[in-house]
Amino acid sequence: MKPLLNPKQRYLFKRIFPFGAIWLILSWFILLIESMATEYQNQRPETDITLSWDILIFASLAVFLMGTVMGAVEVLWLDKRFKNKSFWKKILYKMGFYLLFILIINLVTFPLAASIELGTSILDTEVWQKFSKYVASITFLSTFTSLSFSIFLSLLYSDINEYLGHTFMINLITGKYHTPKEESRIFMFLDMKSSTSFAEQLGHELYFKFLRDYYDQLSNAIIEHTGEVYQYIGDEIVITWELQKGIENQNCLLCFYAMRKSLQQKSIYFEETYGVVPSFRAGLHMGKVTTGEIGALKKEIFYTGDVLNVTARIQKLCKPMEQEIIVSEKLVSLWKFSDIEFVPLGNMELEGRQEPMELYTPKNKV
Repeated sequence: MKPLLNPKQRYLFKRIFPFGAIWLILSWFILLIESMATEYQNQRPETDITLSWDILIFASLAVFLMGTVMGAVEVLWLDKRFKNKSFWKKILYKMGFYLLFILIINLVTFPLAASIELGTSILDTEVWQKFSKYVASITFLSTFTSLSFSIFLSLLYSDINEYLGHTFMINLITGKYHTPKEESRIFMFLDMKSSTSFAEQLGHELYFKFLRDYYDQLSNAIIEHTGEVYQYIGDEIVITWELQKGIENQNCLLCFYAMRKSLQQKSIYFEETYGVVPSFRAGLHMGKVTTGEIGALKKEIFYTGDVLNVTARIQKLCKPMEQEIIVSEKLVSLWKFSDIEFVPLGNMELEGRQEPMELYTPKNKV
């Protein structure tokens, strides 16, 4: 059965949905505190909406929808507009935009809630009398303050998520790897060609911008093929897949070719901006790793296992063997019955390993 969402849509959903959830949970918490403080009585009926199940359901849906819309705007548009701003500047600028947006939404949803409470049309004068009193009341200020806090918390989550990585955040919150686990994973070590000469040619400041553009250009292909970025190490990137996700639909292989295609499509931009066009080589291998949280001063999800060292060694053979991509026999064996053809490169000795390994490169390049 075909999934309802493709990998990129699932990725976006996982990034946007938490905004709605944060807003909903926070609104329930604030409502509970206010209700306990007033002993569950509406002490300002002339401005406040009297709580009922209908009102609670409407308000919950409205708050969740507002949070989700904010998340969509943030992920799909606004975050890119302030990408090059510092952390706190991004927070402040976005706060101003969203506060104006939320003010408009709040002024629209209150008359709707009032009409539900009063059991009358939204055009009724009684609804608008209550609305005018609400705008001039402490209730409006309180609502606006709680919404501001919701916006701030959402933006803080968004930026921390961007710095740490979505998968890391989810795993950390759920405690998935609090206790180390053994799992089978595929790793790809991707190394840029001629990076040393590029760095000398561009200088360290321009080279940094070049690297940032390079990695940005690879990101969509990684998302679309269900990969996870494990580490950026200078000009090298380590990508990983859970075993089943990596071999399904040939994701880990097709990711390589999708990244290459993405760079080729952007070649004119790189040539005009930096005077050089990046390309890369990659090594692919799979095996058992122990995965867990590690670090006292800074937490990370960490992988340990021979597979990482072997993958790094495979990648280093790409240059002397004049190959763009080399795949281990262990990984190739998982595609026995697929339409992929592999060319054997021989039984190669890897640095630090006693036993040689059979290596391959894909024949039917995509």
